[in-house]
Amino acid sequence: MRTVLTISLMMLLRVGAQAQTVYAGEQTIEKAKLPGLFLTVPIDEKTATTEWEQELRSYGRSSESRGVYRVSNADIRAVSTEPINLISQVKGNKTSTTIFASFDLGSGNFVKAGDASYNAAETLLKDFAAKALYNNEVRGAETSLSEAQKNHQKLVQKGERLQRDIERNKREKERLLRSMDENAKELEQLTKDIDVNKVDQTNALTDMDVKKKNVETVKAKKQ
Repeated sequence: MRTVLTISLMMLLRVGAQAQTVYAGEQTIEKAKLPGLFLTVPIDEKTATTEWEQELRSYGRSSESRGVYRVSNADIRAVSTEPINLISQVKGNKTSTTIFASFDLGSGNFVKAGDASYNAAETLLKDFAAKALYNNEVRGAETSLSEAQKNHQKLVQKGERLQRDIERNKREKERLLRSMDENAKELEQLTKDIDVNKVDQTNALTDMDVKKKNVETVKAKKQ
């Protein structure tokens, strides 16, 4: 099932990439006006740059200076059977990025609209767009999955805490019930004790009266 979804996603992204605009134009790089092709993809500049750097490395050794990328003696057989010099530049923002690529065939010849190699260069950029969009979509899906997993883990941990709280609450309730039972028994005993105390007070008072009268009787004999 996952394989089918992946294939479907790749097909949809490839169709979307084919719809990405690729057009011929010129770009001034280091004071030189170079003919080439422009490609705009709906990917943030940082991500698109990383993808493009990886793409360039597949053609040969690349170098970068002030945002300008060069691959000397690039091996791009679809564009030319001979090594070419590829010069490119990436500019964009958080939502979109434009890549300019100039294919120098040597002797002042560049790939231009209408040339036999133009369609190959255009396809190269569109294929790159398809791959970059797919990778970006996968990263987005993986990020969403990671966030969902983290959210699920947080909820599981919260559930475990709640379960521990329930067990603690049960133990507290049992302790309180035992305390209430002990309190009721204590109250019952205190009630009995106070009743006994009242009787004892009455008896003590009677005894005191008897002793008082006895003292009075003893004193009367002396008189």
